[in-house]
Amino acid sequence: MLEITVRTADGERLVRPTPEELAALVARIGADGDRFLILQRAPDLPDVFAQTWHRSGDVYAVEHRDGSVERHFGTLFDDPGAVAAALTGWAREEPGWDAGKEWSRLVFPPAPEVPPLDLSTVDLTDLEDRLRLELAFGYTDLARLAELAEDYLVTAEGRPVSPAQAEVLARRLWLERITEQAAWQGETDPERLTRAFEALERDGLSTREHCPCVADRCRTETDPGATPGARGFVHFHYQNTAQAVAGAGLTLRHGAFDGSAETSTAVGHRLVAALHAAGLHTVWDGSPDQPVTVTPLDWHRRLIG
Repeated sequence: MLEITVRTADGERLVRPTPEELAALVARIGADGDRFLILQRAPDLPDVFAQTWHRSGDVYAVEHRDGSVERHFGTLFDDPGAVAAALTGWAREEPGWDAGKEWSRLVFPPAPEVPPLDLSTVDLTDLEDRLRLELAFGYTDLARLAELAEDYLVTAEGRPVSPAQAEVLARRLWLERITEQAAWQGETDPERLTRAFEALERDGLSTREHCPCVADRCRTETDPGATPGARGFVHFHYQNTAQAVAGAGLTLRHGAFDGSAETSTAVGHRLVAALHAAGLHTVWDGSPDQPVTVTPLDWHRRLIG
């Protein structure tokens, strides 16, 4: 797998694709509404990306930025295979991946200077604490973090954080968290949890992590249509994630789409088995209407972006 995320013109997001999957995306683009790909590192590093644009019957424009607008370069390719090879080399950070082509530095107008935040110590601390909590959840990306930074302190009297100020703050805290997670070794508990959920999906259950809603709506969103033929569901919402971040374990709701206690109990047993197979510990009394708690749990979920 390549340690990148790929975004398409229609909003599709592919995390850690294989070289073959990336090549297929490059070969696909060209039609109206599907003309570009944006590649970012995983985890995302601000101002580090590659991208390609193509219109059917035309050449491929390929660009990459290496940390700042002053290091943004572009060139043209005729062949999608050569584009895929170059982008794969960029993704792997292979020395000389950009050799053999003449790259031109692209010039952009200078970014306007961003004024410092004019916030009280209390408001600034509150804002930064909220953003750090979102980063600790591990489900956000840089754009959504900046949106939260802009909106969090909004009142009827005004918006004290501008979009540019929000982006500066989000980038600073994002990189702070990326530095922290670089020291984490091996598979983390949230990654074990995701592995267990993937096993449950393969076993015919509909799963959802970190629903942005209360439990009842989370169940509605985790419907049998999400996993065709699913007999039941497993989910947790953001309040549960907050408890896990605080060290209180993670509460997982489960149930049956047929509404029966028998099926719900079977789903609970399958959930516990999947969690144990992934190396996690659980507490559950075996009742169909009682949640499964994962504890102890060290919530270190790596950001991707």
